[in-house]
Amino acid sequence: MRRLTVVQLLPALDAGGVERSALEVAAALVGAGHRAIVVSAGGRMLPQLDAIGAEHAPLAIGRKSPWVLHHLPALRRLCAQADIVHARSRLPAWLGWWALHTLPATQQPHFITTAHGLNSVSRYSAIMTRGERVICVSNTVRDYLLQHYPQTDPTRLRVIPRGIDPHAFAPAPMPDTAARARIAQLYPQLAGNGPLLLLPGRGTRLKGHADAIALLTQLRASGLDARLWMPGAQQAGRAAYLRELEQLAQAAQVTDALAITAPTDAMREAYAACDLVLQLSRKPEALGRTVLEALAVGRPVVGWDHGGVGELLRQLFPQGAVPAFEMSEMARRAGMLLAQLPTLPVTMPYTLDAMQEATLALYQEIMDV
Repeated sequence: MRRLTVVQLLPALDAGGVERSALEVAAALVGAGHRAIVVSAGGRMLPQLDAIGAEHAPLAIGRKSPWVLHHLPALRRLCAQADIVHARSRLPAWLGWWALHTLPATQQPHFITTAHGLNSVSRYSAIMTRGERVICVSNTVRDYLLQHYPQTDPTRLRVIPRGIDPHAFAPAPMPDTAARARIAQLYPQLAGNGPLLLLPGRGTRLKGHADAIALLTQLRASGLDARLWMPGAQQAGRAAYLRELEQLAQAAQVTDALAITAPTDAMREAYAACDLVLQLSRKPEALGRTVLEALAVGRPVVGWDHGGVGELLRQLFPQGAVPAFEMSEMARRAGMLLAQLPTLPVTMPYTLDAMQEATLALYQEIMDV
């Protein structure tokens, strides 16, 4: 492949799956000798982008304001240098679409989109189906697009799941007493010999924290000295939601067995310390990265069987796929998995290398058209 210039468009570089994927693809491009440019408003992940050797164009193309149109001339200049423009979010995709279509037809770069989520169905969201190729991060996303945008040509859709770095989430012994001890030192309410449950997720009702507290309550009522850690639920600006969770825990009398904390950067150790990982999102998700990370570390996962989470569990760990919102079945399944360590996947097909290779192969495909 000749040296390419690929411009990725996203709102910011703060945190999240969109940002991580952009950095991972930029790293693969630079590693293969290509030029990688990321257009965003910047953020705390910018030093990582710089360390990769990619370029950053600081344009706030995700800002929902008429002022965002002032970035079109600069974006047009970037598009004029590019072989491929790869949009990862709706407003940046619209701006990129408009910018590249102001160029002469012979100078227009190829346009690719990635549908990272199950966005609301609208003409605004439909821009994510306009790529010459549309990357879907799961079969769930592909099916969603074809259902709600039936005019979409299915031959343009490519399922390229996000992958994990197997070194960053290497298997841990079960149990990992050292990891549990370190976590218990940080959060004494998690100490003890009983099972530790883990629900990672930001402080929003959609992540199912109330369901996790209900599950903890049922397990403790059955005689298990279960504990629950919810890293990420404690967030700035979410004080009211935090009080709501604390009140639920007090009413269920499980406060002494619960830690609701800020996010942790040591996710592998968090998985290693626990006995069972929960994925209880109330709204179907596009993929469910938690499932992949936890299984890679060697920890069973239970989750609601819908969206991308259900797709992954049915494929990799069907014992963990529970019909959505059936709490009694969730408690039964969790108790069964805690009573006897189940057989976990031997290999993890969803790796970072596989995602990077598939994306670069797609770039080559579009250049050969």
